[in-house]
Amino acid sequence: MGESLLVQAFVYLTAAVISVPLAKRFGLGSVLGYLLAGVIVGPFALDLVGASGDVMHFAEFGVVMMLFLIGLELRPALLWNLRGPILGLGGLQVVVTTAALAALGRLLGLEWTEALAAGSALALSSTAIVLQTLEERGISKTPVGESSFAILLFQDIAVIPMLALVPLLAAGDVEHPVADADHAANAHRLLDALPGWAQPLTVLAVVAAIVIGGRFLLRPALRFIAEARMREVFTAAALLLVVGVALAMQAVGLSPALGTFLAGVVLAESEFSRELEADIEPFKGLLLGLFFISVGASVDFALLSQSPFAIAGLVALLMVAKFAILVPLGLLFKLPTSQALRLGFLLSQGGEFAFVLLSFAVQSHVLGETHAGPLVLVVALSMLLTPLLVIVDARFVQPRFRVAAQVRDDEADRRAVEDSEQTSVIIAGFGRFGVTVLRLLKANGINATVLDMDPAQLASLEGFGHKGFYGDARRLDLLEAAGAAEAKVLVVAVDQTDHARRIIQTAKKHFPQLKLLVRSRSMQTAYELMREGVDHVERETFGSAIDLGVEVLRRLGFRGHQAVRAAREFKRHERRVMAELFPLQDDRAAYLERARRRSDELQNLMAADAQDHDAQFAKAWDIDTLASDVQTGSAPSEEGSD
Repeated sequence: MGESLLVQAFVYLTAAVISVPLAKRFGLGSVLGYLLAGVIVGPFALDLVGASGDVMHFAEFGVVMMLFLIGLELRPALLWNLRGPILGLGGLQVVVTTAALAALGRLLGLEWTEALAAGSALALSSTAIVLQTLEERGISKTPVGESSFAILLFQDIAVIPMLALVPLLAAGDVEHPVADADHAANAHRLLDALPGWAQPLTVLAVVAAIVIGGRFLLRPALRFIAEARMREVFTAAALLLVVGVALAMQAVGLSPALGTFLAGVVLAESEFSRELEADIEPFKGLLLGLFFISVGASVDFALLSQSPFAIAGLVALLMVAKFAILVPLGLLFKLPTSQALRLGFLLSQGGEFAFVLLSFAVQSHVLGETHAGPLVLVVALSMLLTPLLVIVDARFVQPRFRVAAQVRDDEADRRAVEDSEQTSVIIAGFGRFGVTVLRLLKANGINATVLDMDPAQLASLEGFGHKGFYGDARRLDLLEAAGAAEAKVLVVAVDQTDHARRIIQTAKKHFPQLKLLVRSRSMQTAYELMREGVDHVERETFGSAIDLGVEVLRRLGFRGHQAVRAAREFKRHERRVMAELFPLQDDRAAYLERARRRSDELQNLMAADAQDHDAQFAKAWDIDTLASDVQTGSAPSEEGSD
């Protein structure tokens, strides 16, 4: 058993590692690479793995994780703004497509109950394939990306009433599936034991618990876990959260993907959203890859060889019908023609929930195996063809719509500018140094993303109305989640030199566009960080020490202008000398000799500057004098107001 599991894991991983880079190299995308890998290692080619339903159900958890991550990216306000497309475009797509496909089923000889069950299952599209494609092509935030997401989200919601509808269509007294029912069917049994009036209340209670718990309980719990400073425990907590919410939703007959999406939306504005995203992302990617390989392996080529023309005709009928419905709906909701066509190409396939609904329909005796088998094959083949259709659309259809494409590009550029403004600065470390930088930026209307590993610091940050995220900025995945690919400046304000060096090395390797401005504790650590090739190093006490020196000069009788001018000249000199001494730091004698010489030069320079300008600036501005004049109501003298 263990050996078989290891062998299958080896086969799946090998297939992914070989096929996906090749597919990407030829411009086919990772999804098609996974699907083709599944076909090759499946039972109808090399027969290295079986078309296991258990593997498919396990892999479907990747879709659940993907919806959770999408929720983390959507603030509740943004989700509310999408309510029109979700209810309008998504609702119309499900209703119209179900009705149209059911009518086609009747024309092909199905009973009306069979046609309705098949139509509702085939009306759904593949959340995994579409969202992965949108992300790979960078069009998630375009109008067609948002429209696709709205339709897919409504489809996930629609699975709930569809699952409830299937047993009602069953002939005879069959009310529940048999003992080996699918996990989606098993979910209903827990509610069946309750009185009818208690079932909807239980569902609402679970949804309310996710919303309220995520708002008021999860954040303190995550803060408590984060204080342990153990990354693996926080990763375990992230997985526990997703699995727990999925189980709770499944127990009351709701879609696990919908439940985790809701949990993600609730946590989208928490300080832990970036860390959760970074921790879940690798699991999501692996499970989605496993899901796509399982879909490819499930294609029943034996059945296809028995009736190739009939199956091909059904696949074409399904995809053409859905395409013909999606394009007018896209135009109805103000999408440009090119984008309405792209919507049709993206969503014309069957979806992963079709496997669930068709299996449930068989177990509920609504569909016979002779009808369900070909439909499962049709769904799998349509999913296999979708990446090819997307390539056809990108290479041959979209270039024909020059004007519409320009509008789309302008919109994408505008959104990219907005996003870059929102994440133009990342501050790693939120101690006494980082907080000052953030306050200055905020005062000038510049938003910054803050990363820190101290939950208490982030809690205080939130108390002042600022936003921060928990996590270690040394991690590449966390920097990516924080928006480092689009940001312009990374401020490294951590106080540990080794920590800062790791952040700098990661940023320079993976985000070369970032300007790196770094805090150092001393001259020596500044030199260590300069070796890493940063753009600017600031000693943490340098500026405050100069400010204090200005005040000392004022107390000794220097006028305000004279003291500030002396400080400004000293600062310029220090920066020049620091760059000059940097190559000499390994030669102690030469370093000290050059430093002493530059110190003497500075003293002579300051003395000469004071003599040359003493007469001109003797009565120059002085803040305290001007303030006193304003308070007493007397105007500054003409000679003292220069």
